Amino acid sequence: MSAVMLRVRCVNSFLRRLLHGGAVNRDQVLEQLRVCSAEDQVFDVVGKNKAKLTVNHVSKAVGMLWHFQKEKPEMLRTVELIRRHPQFLTLRVLAENKIALMDDLMLVDILYSFLRLNLDQHDSLVQQLVSEAWLRIDRFPLTSLSKFSICLSDQHLQNSPLMGHITSIVDQRLSSIDDGRVLTTLMISVSSLVSPRLRDAFISRADHLLETMDPSNYNNTRRVVQFLRNVKHSYRPLLDKCNKIILRNLPRLDTDNISLIMGLYQSLQFNNCDFRLAVKQRLTELIDSSIDPFSFTKLFVALAPMAGRELKEGLENTALMLADELSAHQALAVLEALEETKSRNLSLLNKIALVIQRNLQVYKPVEVARIAQALVLMHYQNPELFTKLRNILVKFLEHRFYPYEVTMLTRVLSMLPCPRMDEGVISRVDAVVTQCNLNELNTISHVVAKWVRNDPSYRHNTPSKYVRLLQRLNRCGHERLQTANRLDLVLEELKYISGEWFEEMLLDETMVMLQRMTDQIHWTNVPELALFLTRINHLCPPLMDRIASVAIKDIHKIHHYATYTILLPFSVLNYDAEQTDELYDVCIKRFLPHISSFDPHLLVLLAYNLSVADCFPEELVREIFSIDFLGKLDAQLETLPDTLNMRNRLRLMELNRAVCLECPEFQVPWFHERYCQLLQKKGNGTVSPVQQQIHKMLGDVLGGINYVRVAVVTPYFYTIDFECTLDKHLQPLPYSKPSMLQISDRGQVHWGKSSEEIIRDVLPPGAQQVAVDFLDSRSFCKNSAWIKGEALMRKRHLEILGYRVVQIPHFEWNSMELSTPDAWKKYLKMNIFRELSR
Repeated sequence: MSAVMLRVRCVNSFLRRLLHGGAVNRDQVLEQLRVCSAEDQVFDVVGKNKAKLTVNHVSKAVGMLWHFQKEKPEMLRTVELIRRHPQFLTLRVLAENKIALMDDLMLVDILYSFLRLNLDQHDSLVQQLVSEAWLRIDRFPLTSLSKFSICLSDQHLQNSPLMGHITSIVDQRLSSIDDGRVLTTLMISVSSLVSPRLRDAFISRADHLLETMDPSNYNNTRRVVQFLRNVKHSYRPLLDKCNKIILRNLPRLDTDNISLIMGLYQSLQFNNCDFRLAVKQRLTELIDSSIDPFSFTKLFVALAPMAGRELKEGLENTALMLADELSAHQALAVLEALEETKSRNLSLLNKIALVIQRNLQVYKPVEVARIAQALVLMHYQNPELFTKLRNILVKFLEHRFYPYEVTMLTRVLSMLPCPRMDEGVISRVDAVVTQCNLNELNTISHVVAKWVRNDPSYRHNTPSKYVRLLQRLNRCGHERLQTANRLDLVLEELKYISGEWFEEMLLDETMVMLQRMTDQIHWTNVPELALFLTRINHLCPPLMDRIASVAIKDIHKIHHYATYTILLPFSVLNYDAEQTDELYDVCIKRFLPHISSFDPHLLVLLAYNLSVADCFPEELVREIFSIDFLGKLDAQLETLPDTLNMRNRLRLMELNRAVCLECPEFQVPWFHERYCQLLQKKGNGTVSPVQQQIHKMLGDVLGGINYVRVAVVTPYFYTIDFECTLDKHLQPLPYSKPSMLQISDRGQVHWGKSSEEIIRDVLPPGAQQVAVDFLDSRSFCKNSAWIKGEALMRKRHLEILGYRVVQIPHFEWNSMELSTPDAWKKYLKMNIFRELSR
């Protein structure tokens, strides 16, 4: 028995030694950290084990602190409290002392976590971690390289030599990146340094990985869109693919993510009907849960511009209740949304203005400029606030050196009420002019023109300070055009340029420059060039021919959406050359297979553009005038801004009219009668002095004012300036009733009945009606007497309606040859009775 007990005691003693040894070998501090469920517990472990903390413990503790914060909504995070905790300093000091002991993964992870906890980028720990990472960067795995690139972006080092080194590494290893998160993170981080070649390589790789990525991971897709925004490259095939993935995930996105994606789309000018309709539905579902200022502000900014009247009023009422709780930046976001929706809710606007006024000291220069611009555009009346904004903007401007900032601040300052501009502002503008691009120069020219008009001394003569500045603007603009050597960059600068200064001073030089770069016109920039020529209303046959030849050759590479933009100048400017017919044919063949994927409003614009050129593809016409399409178009137009909504409804009417008149075989009904009647009632009916003059002259030529009608509304609602009737011997016939639409002494026309209600005189056999239209400068290309497509289409349609059309170009009527009443009358006789004069 005693022997058995002895053996049991020996075994127990061995087990106790074994278990005690195991406990010693376990990392008790690490185990304590692992079971922590809050920041205070982590700090408690750190405080009790300062002397025992290893590099692994520090890494684990810092990582857990960020993990706990990341799991909370942004508004509930307590990063500042963490940074002020005494044990946070302990972790910071220990990390700095143990950098040499960190492996590569740990080094980057610790840097990432500390930066996420808002440790200052100039802190010695951050500086040493970055320096150590630079020494090891060539051996980093791609996951660590990706995370390190985020750290550099957090420190605003996107353009640093170190980020350049990362860009070079990524370029060499791009084909081996198979992780979508790693790829898309690197794409965003190095986006400011990529060459066109690397940009395209990124796009190709992302396009490939999107096919294999988990479609539920929409963040990767969102980062692809963000990369395209960063590099200003609206690559439509990839955007379409990203949009499909985002649409699939939309039902589970919150207002923050939806708002972010909408902002990216807007920057890329990417419009998608399905996305807008789905977003409107999803945001409407989120209204009841968006009750805090953060989420409601995001919801309001995204939904209000798409909302109907009743929904918008509900959103504004909620905004009014939450206004006092809004932060400075939330108030700015709401203000800009109110401006975008052209809100007339003065109570809400006053509340938002009060919040902004209380927080003026926290806004950055660009934000103050946005505030001032929104308030001016909304015609807000508060002289005291505008004076404060102006003083802040002037103070900001005195310390700005970047041309885009100086230009932006100067432009907004010119919008504010002010008798004259400060000398300091003029000096600051003068100092940066030589660094400005074409768009900035054009903006400054508009501002200088305002200064000249507002300066009291302008009544006597233009002050020399303005003259000198305008001369510098002209010289810098010409030099920039003469030295330009990359077409893509120039087109980017010309994208939004317009106005008298550009047209008078730089337009001719711009056309010379574009023709000098003809060999750089290729399929990727053809749409931008075509849009520019259309916008400036300038007919340039060499450039148009080059556009046609490139598009015909590479039509298979061009996205089907771009066919609309490419055809615009040919239709609008009425350019008909040897290749024009072939260009229309290849573009129609390119887009027809994809018409079901077009946004409804864009398909209407495309069809109208073709109708101007007397081109009516049957498949396209039947698609647009189907019940399903028109229903979808209505739904989409409700989500668009009012201006775009009205423009598309007008284009649909004009397309409907063109199809009815030119393609009766399609049997498309005319369903815009009521719409046209409403438009007619809204019209101001003002007649220009020249038209009044022509009216009087026509009365003299035809034998009396009762021989001519003014502002005649035809079937299908064309409005003819003047109408007269000639019998078979070309003798004028008087109207049995006086003109229903007479011109008042002030040039006002009072509209009468609709086109269906007008009782027309029965024409005697052989008689003809003559429509006389005065064509102002809008009917012609800017640089020539070449008549534009819409004026020709109008003439075609009036002829189909039975009129003989006489068009009077403004440059003929106002010429030196026609400077006397007798000359004008002779001109009218020659045109109206031209058959007798032959």
